[in-house]
Amino acid sequence: MFYLIIVTILWAFSFSLIAEYIMDLDKYFLVFIRIFLAAALFVPFTKFKGVPRILQFQLLLTGSIQIGVMYLFLYHSYGFLSVPEILLFTIFTPFYVTLIYDILAKRFHFLYIISAGVAVLGAFIIRYDNVNEGFLAGFLLIQAANICFAIGQSAYKYIMEKNRHFAQQEIFGYFHFGAFAVTAFAFLMFGDFQYINPSAKQWIVLIWLGLAASGVGYFLWNKGATMVDAGILGIMNNALIPAGLIVNIAIWSKVENYLTLSIGTAVILFSLWLHTKFIKIEKSV
Repeated sequence: MFYLIIVTILWAFSFSLIAEYIMDLDKYFLVFIRIFLAAALFVPFTKFKGVPRILQFQLLLTGSIQIGVMYLFLYHSYGFLSVPEILLFTIFTPFYVTLIYDILAKRFHFLYIISAGVAVLGAFIIRYDNVNEGFLAGFLLIQAANICFAIGQSAYKYIMEKNRHFAQQEIFGYFHFGAFAVTAFAFLMFGDFQYINPSAKQWIVLIWLGLAASGVGYFLWNKGATMVDAGILGIMNNALIPAGLIVNIAIWSKVENYLTLSIGTAVILFSLWLHTKFIKIEKSV
């Protein structure tokens, strides 16, 4: 779980950096550059020989969905929602993660759904009010992004549990290569080339998002996903909500309800404790 905590802290800055610094650029360009940098980072580490074709394809497909298609939905949601609203609408991700992984593993953990549901409640408490009237389009975009993110991390966890003999840093490049193919195609087809001239400050943000948040971040997150059960993975998805809000408030002085933030965060932490108890119950049955 250490990797998941580290990446949660890393990603907590991403939402606000995107909203504050680069949203005037073409969204297809932003996604393409971010994935290009992440993919380039892993080229030197990638093993191109001795990796089964089926494993290569599975990782390519997983990456194309988890961050390729997901980023396209996520970045377009910024046109409809504020950062707190985007964070709020990710509350359903634990359900998607738990359910998708159980489908892949051909099993069903009812108790895991309960603990994930408590995490959703905690996230909802944080931002239950002040949602703008035009939220529906943004809400649907975020749910599409959430589902893609959940499919990807659940699939990666399932795939690597079947291929433990491979060092993850040697094959994770395929994950980013799959995302690169999707985002490059989308940029060439739909990108507006009039809005692809980043300033020096924007390039710094893009390089950080590409190399650190996407490159290193997704490797550590997915590696961490293979080291915990699906329930904890789902809950850790919602830990990003209070972390992202704290950054948004502390650095950009956004006004939020500190009481609901504190209560909601406590509920999410309680869901994590509750989940550990459910694990012990299932093992004893």
